Parts: sequence; structure tokens; C-alpha cells
Amino acid sequence: MRTLVSGGTLVTSTGASPADVLLDGESVAALLTPGTAAELAVDAHIDATGCYVLPGGVDVHTHMQMPFGGTEASDTFATGTRAAAFGGTTTIVDFVVQRTGEVVERALEQWHAKAAGNCAVDYGFHMILGGVDEDSLKAMDSLVAHEGITSFKLFMAYPGVFYSDDGQILRAMQRATDNGAMVMMHAENGTAIDVLVQQALARGDTDPVFHGLTRPAALEAEAVNRAVALAEVAGGTPLYVVHVSASQALERIATARSTGANVFAETCPQYLYLTLEDHLGAGGPGSFEGAKYACSTPLRSKHEPHAADLWRGLRTDDLAVVSTDHCPFCFNDQKELGRGDFSRIPNGMGGVEHRMDLVHQGVVDGHLSLQRWVETCSTTPARLFGMYPRKGTLAPGSDADLVVYDPAGTTTISAATHHMNIDYSAFEGFRLTGAVRTVVSRGTVLVDRGTWTGPTAHGRYVPRGLSQYLR
Repeated sequence: MRTLVSGGTLVTSTGASPADVLLDGESVAALLTPGTAAELAVDAHIDATGCYVLPGGVDVHTHMQMPFGGTEASDTFATGTRAAAFGGTTTIVDFVVQRTGEVVERALEQWHAKAAGNCAVDYGFHMILGGVDEDSLKAMDSLVAHEGITSFKLFMAYPGVFYSDDGQILRAMQRATDNGAMVMMHAENGTAIDVLVQQALARGDTDPVFHGLTRPAALEAEAVNRAVALAEVAGGTPLYVVHVSASQALERIATARSTGANVFAETCPQYLYLTLEDHLGAGGPGSFEGAKYACSTPLRSKHEPHAADLWRGLRTDDLAVVSTDHCPFCFNDQKELGRGDFSRIPNGMGGVEHRMDLVHQGVVDGHLSLQRWVETCSTTPARLFGMYPRKGTLAPGSDADLVVYDPAGTTTISAATHHMNIDYSAFEGFRLTGAVRTVVSRGTVLVDRGTWTGPTAHGRYVPRGLSQYLR
């Protein structure tokens, strides 16, 4: 089937200009000068007049159906990827979870079983290594060579759950240096945080706001600094720091990048828009409302320049990517597990449906250029994680993943209208300039003007290559 997308402004990481896009089956066939396609025989036409045409969003940090904190993330692969498509994201990379003592390959089988035949958009996997030992180190080589999994996440946080000590991290990084994989790091000093948590609870400080106050920015920055040092000792391991929330952590990343190190980082919309006082501390003393906003790393103070620094980091490329860390838990029955003890609140919030709109608002507000919007939300994540140019761009031969985006439209975020399987919205009431009009995945229209028009299980697994963004 040949589809012509005409009348729009093509926006890629390199520029914006009027162009028509010809799709043939599941691929992009050609980019055409406007008006030159009149003689072409096509089966379908998408009118993009007045709109941007951009490559489908790539969210490389999601957690569908993830077990955590005595419960499981409320979005399944079916509901979460459908919501992603409504928001203009056509590819996700989710996390397989291997815990200490578990067989890495068995965990991968379990996650394939969860996702296969259930995803609305294309998907790949990272591997969380909860236990670094000889077997898991050997598995790293096998996954890179045979399974299309070329990135491994380690945790400096959550002792007793996912935590790896510095020696384990160094060994995994050495193996990644040898096989070319990317190491993704949750950078917080978990053992120090645990001390602060226990001291707060002993004082009777149990409200959700103390989730943030016991995870200070200094302990995020310290962990980033340590991760950078370990990567250097391991021979220059490619390092990707997830969910950067604090100015001090960003400063350590910028310093490393200025030396030419293969250090990359992401932030998330919650750190650009939400704050410790107004959200995690919502309702004041005694209120549990802030539990909706408990995530790690935590929201930071509005009285410090964290959000402004993160926007600047996106402009300067010290932050390469905006992902979501989409890990939703319903307020009722799930977040409520932490009433009376903030340390028991399941960490995470939902955002996969709204990332493209929220970052576009940054364009409207003058924080980013149009090109940088596409670069941070589509092109760079695809390049960093071995999917480019199949994903992340619109060029002949690329997958026909595209979004027709109306810059004159409006989007109002609300739990009453979102498609994520969660009973609240972290961005409730946000009114944004711009709206997703049409979403195409591998040549199939999934969403058109707010209506689902595609198959429910369209997505395929995407085996990934090595990063294409290394120095």
C-alpha cells in the first residue's frame, strides 16, 4: 500500500522544511518537493496541511507490567503501548528484570511472553541486571550477540532489591567495554539514602514529601560521579545516566562530556514541570496526595534552579534524551500501600502518553528548537540504542513511523481522557499548545484525530544493534 502524506512541514533533527512523504508498505519510499507527487499512483492520502510531519517518538525508558514494591505497574504492554501511540510514540524500549539468583535468559523469556502479540507499537528490551555474577556476565555477551539487547541497567539504589556494589558495577562495565554494550545507571547512593529514610521514619516523618527529602540531590550527584569514574576505570564504557533530576548531577555529566567521555544522560518531563513542594508535598502536613508523585530520582525543589538547568542541558546536549520512566501505579490500592510509611509507596508515575506534547511545550516556551524536540524525543534515542536509521528519522528506507502534529491545536491532560491504565494524571489540568493529529506505525494509521483506527497488536519486537553515538 502506497500512502502520500502531503502539505506539511517535515521536521527532523537537521531542520524543518515543506516536504511530502511517500510511504510504500512499511517503509518510507521518498521525500518529495511539494506538488511533485501529482502524477503518482497512491492508495491513500493523509493531508498534513498546516501541520508538522515528524518521525515517530522513541521512548527508551518504560516499565510495563513491572513488579515493584509488592505490586506491579498498572499498564500492561497492551494498554501502555496503546497510550504511547495516542501520544505520538511509535517505539518503546522496556526493561526485562533479572533479580539476584535468577537466570538472565529465563527472565528474557518471561518478558517476551508478556509483550509478544500484545503491543500496539514496536518495542525493544534493555536488561536489568539485579545480580552481577559469572553467569550474568556471560549472558551479557550472549544477549548482545544473539538477542538484539545491547544495553544493561544497573542500580546504585535499592539495596536488597536491585542494588549492585561498586565491584559488581565495575565487572559489568568491563564486560560492556569488551562487547560494546551501553551501561545504563540508576545513580543514587542507595546505602546512604536508606540511613536517611530510617532516621526520618524514626522521627515520625512519614508523609510522601519525605520520599524526596531523604533522597537529596547531593547523593544523586555523588553516584553520577562514581559511575563516571568506574566507567573510566573499566576502559571507557559507554555510560547512560537515567532520569537525571538535579543540577549537581547534570554538572558532573557535563564535566565528563567536556573531556570526551562516552557519557550520556536523559531527563524526564516530571523533572521539567513538577516540584517537590507543589506535588510531592501536595496538601501539606498529614496529606497523602503527594504519593501520586513519588518517583526515583525524586522531584526537586522549586526554590532551586534544577528545572531551568535541565532545560539548558537539553539545549547544550549535556542531556541527550527525554524519556518518561513510565512506571504507573494507581493511587487507590497501589500508592496507598505507603500510607503511614513513605518508603513503601511504589515508586513511579505515568507519562508515556504525554512526553511529545510536554516537550513540544518547551518549544512553544522558547526552551528548545523544533529540531531539538525531534532530536531528543526520537532521533538521538534511536541512535544511542542501535535502532537508527530504521527508527528516529524519516528517510528513504526507514520504517514508516510518523506523526502529523498540529502546532495550532491544544492538548488538555486529564485522567478522564488519557488512555493509560492509571486512576490519576501527574499532569492533571495542564493545557498545552500543540496536539497529535495522526500517528502512523510501519505504514499503518493507528490514531487519527483522537480515534484509534489501527489493529490492537500491531507492534513487533525490534532487535537492536550497538550504539551509533559513541565518540
